[in-house]
Parts: sequence; C-alpha cells; structure tokens
Amino acid sequence: MRRLFLLLILLLISPGAALQIIEFCPDPYLPGDPDEYLVLEGTGSLDEVVISDGEGGFRFPAGSRISGQLVIARSGAAYQMTHGRDPDFEIYDYSASVPEIVRSGNLQLSNSGDQLMLYEGNRLSQEIVWPRDVEARQGQIHFLEGDTWDPRVLMIGQSRFAPAVFTGVDGVAFTAPDCSLEIYEDAVESAEDSILVNVYEFTSLRMAHDLLDARLRGVEVKVLLEGGPVGGISDEEQGVIGILRDGGIPVSLMTSDDRVHAPYRFDHAKFMVIDNAMVLVTSENFKSNGFPEQGLSGNRGWGIVLEHPGVASYFQEVFSYDAGGAWVTPAGGTGGCTDEQVRPAYRMEFSPIRFSNATVIPVIAPDTGRLVEDLIGQAEESIDIEQAYITNQSDGSFNPFLACALDAARRGIRVRILLDSYYYNTEEEDDNDELVAILNALAIREQIPLEARCADLAGNNLEKIHNKGVIVDRKLVLVSSINWNTNSPTFNREAGVIIDHPDVGDYFSQVFEDDWEGGGAHPGVAGPDLKKIGIAVAMVVLLVLLWMWRRKRVW
Repeated sequence: MRRLFLLLILLLISPGAALQIIEFCPDPYLPGDPDEYLVLEGTGSLDEVVISDGEGGFRFPAGSRISGQLVIARSGAAYQMTHGRDPDFEIYDYSASVPEIVRSGNLQLSNSGDQLMLYEGNRLSQEIVWPRDVEARQGQIHFLEGDTWDPRVLMIGQSRFAPAVFTGVDGVAFTAPDCSLEIYEDAVESAEDSILVNVYEFTSLRMAHDLLDARLRGVEVKVLLEGGPVGGISDEEQGVIGILRDGGIPVSLMTSDDRVHAPYRFDHAKFMVIDNAMVLVTSENFKSNGFPEQGLSGNRGWGIVLEHPGVASYFQEVFSYDAGGAWVTPAGGTGGCTDEQVRPAYRMEFSPIRFSNATVIPVIAPDTGRLVEDLIGQAEESIDIEQAYITNQSDGSFNPFLACALDAARRGIRVRILLDSYYYNTEEEDDNDELVAILNALAIREQIPLEARCADLAGNNLEKIHNKGVIVDRKLVLVSSINWNTNSPTFNREAGVIIDHPDVGDYFSQVFEDDWEGGGAHPGVAGPDLKKIGIAVAMVVLLVLLWMWRRKRVW
C-alpha cells in the first residue's frame, strides 16, 4: 500500500506522463532547413519542460499543456509548405497562425551530428544523439517505435500504413505470359464504377484501349505512373499517355521538381483497384511482354486478383495517398510511338485458377516491407524464390531477404532460388550468375539444403524472369513488385500481397517447378537432373581424351 501511495504522489507532481520526443527531422529538403521539427508526446503540464541541443533551447508559454502529441517546427510557414499543415508551435515567429515558444539562444539542429535533450524540471529525462542513435540522412524522419529508433527508413512524405490481415478472400491466380492479358481484360470489363491504376510503366496499346472502352461505358478511370523511370519515359509510354488523355482519362506522374521532393525514388508498384471491391496485383508492368496476347511469349511474372472490399479499400487508400500528394503532376505532352513489338510464339501451359476463402496480407513498401522477412522466417519445410535479380548490400553482406532465406536453409529448410539469365542480368562480373555460384558453393561448404540456378529462358521460351515471388511451404505465396535490392523495399513505393491458400500455393509451385527445370518438365513431373547430366558429359569427355592419348602413344 505504501508503494502505491508513493506512486500516486509521483504521478500528481509529475509534469506529464511518459513525456518524450518521439519524432524529429534535422535535415529536411528546403534550403537552410527551416522546416526541421520535432514531435513531443505525453500528457500534462509543460510549465517545467525544456528542450535543448546544448547550444540553444526553448520552453513553452506559461500554462501550456499536452494531451497526445505536439509538433514544434523551426518555421511554421516552412513546415506547412513541406507537410501541408501547420505545426502546433514554431521556434521562430514566421507564421501569425502558429503560436511561438519561448526561445533561448539559437536552436538549429546540425545535419550530420547533434543532440536533443528533454528536461523535466532539472531532470534530464531523454537524450537523443546522432549519429549514435540514428543515421544521418537528408530527408529522413527519425521516429521512435517502442524503444527502437528508426525500425524502418521513413522519408519526408512517405505513408505509414499499418499491417492488416483479411480473411475470406476469393480471387484468381494467374501467370505471365500464359494468361495475364486475359485476366487483366476480364477485370477491366467487369468494372462498373471506377478503375484506379498505379503502375511503374505503361506501354501496351491494347491495355490502354481496354481502359478507354471502360471510360466509354461511364467508368471513372485514373492512372498514376512513375514520372522518372530508369531511362526516362519512353516514346511508347508517351504514346499511351497521349491516347489515354485524349480519351478523357487523367494520367498523373509522381515526380520531383524544384517545388517538391517525391517521397519515393520510384513509384514501382503495379496494381489496379476496381469498383473498390477488387484488386489486381502483379509483378509486371503494363507492357506487351508482361501482358502479351494469347499465344505470344513474354516475361515470367505472377499475378493475383483479390475480390474483397476490405483488401480493395486498403489499396484504394494507398492509391489515394500516392496520387493526392503535392509530388504528383498531370502528365503532359503528346505523340510518341506505340508498343507494337513482334513477339515469338508461345504454347500456353498454365491457365488461371479460382480460389476461395484465402487469408491475405498486403505488403506495401516501405511501410510494411518487413513482412517479407517474416514470411521467409516462418517456413517449416520449403522456400522457393523466383526473382529477376538479387543484389547484395554495398558492404558486401547478403541482401536482408536473402540472408533470411539462408538462415532458413541452416535450420534445415529446403531453399531453392531461381534468377533471371537475360543478358543484362548476367553480363557483368557481379550479377546473377556469380551470385548463383556463390550460393551453391556456400551450400556445399556448409552442407545445407540450398540450391540456386539461373533460368533456362530458351528452354521455357520466356523473354526473361521479371518475377518477384516467394513460395513458403507450398501454401504461402508472395506476389509483389519488390525487387531484392537495397533501394526497392526501403525507398520505392512497392505493392504486393501474401496469400495463404493451398490451391494458390500449389498453382505457383507448379509454375516455379516448370521454370526450375528449364522447359524439360511439366507440372508435377520431375525434370532432368542437370548435375547428373553434367557429370555424365564430363566422364564421356574424359574417356575420349584418354582414348586419344593412348592412340598417340601407340603411334
């Protein structure tokens, strides 16, 4: 009872409950950093609260109280320009609508290294030092989650979507090049009210005309594209943009300019929301190699249609956030050529399948990109990974997703990794083929159930592996746009889903097996053992050389 009494006394005399700095940005984008800010969280009186960096500081006007969070910016006007809203207080009197704190000295946070100290009365209750506690980076918002600073990189303007789980989801699983265009067109034709498209690149004339047909039926269509893709907006994409705009479909570009800095290096997502009831998520851009006409070859990619209002609403919020920021501008320009490529013939192997009552978890990077590691970490039997490429860290360490897969292999989980073998993923000295050799050598050295291969594109009549997929225990599947490099899950806008359903797992496992065996296998049928074939060939060559050597000695 005495301890409880003392606790009550402490609560009564305390200026606030759990008062702490939970967020700050010392190095924003505006010249001179007038929009730097911090966020204070807690409840109670602020009369004895002082915040300092050791050179300058401030206290709050007499009688100030906090109940939740308060934003304190150096300049209210600059903060409003960057974030679209006023702070609660400003350090310098720049805005008549924002109250000013009581300043002492010059509080201006250093970009590369500084400190923030929170005093309650004469007691130092919190100290943050960088680069000790957080990594200095321009444009990064440092935030506290539990006791951890910066559990993910959060840049100015980036969203903060939370993980979500949806049950009872019906839908369709499909793969490119076999049936991707068919499923896309079925989805577009089903639209009655609205279609929202967010895709990195859009060059398919046929897919554009499908959207125009929907617009003519009275469907509201909006398209968001990356404004600065690698290599720039192509003539083919400019042609599609012009066709869509001329048909009354607004096309927006996510891009940086002198006025605003885009929150993502690339808007690399590939999804479509229909009637706020259905979502199509895929690894493929809206191009003829990702969505070829039936009977024509293209990329290997995966896709999923999810029929669920909750899932659709989640992705609609993502679209609205990304398309509603100051970093979005209307696409301009006209003309350009169209994506009319001659493609090789292709024999369809995989038809789409319907499924029902699945559990679905959206994966929105960078917000919830860590779910990929969680997915890999829960494997009990097997992990199959099919990626366009995997790039390791700049310090030479393994890619974080790959490192999780290797940890699983060390636990005895069978891990197979299939990478693209298109020329631009194998012609350098540090790309897919070298990584495959490294992984297979590691498997032999550590005696773990791990194998990596570069895909036999010719054997499967594929243009390239453009997929970004994972299958765990043949029942959990990741369909996404997330490349396995440093940039994609950390700095890009990416979109994907984890589907928990045995039929979906079996479907994509069959597709993976076909790609893994390089065209010599069919779903459910074991392909050629390339290792044994290689040994046999080597033995034949050795015998021929031995025979020639003996003949030479006889002569």
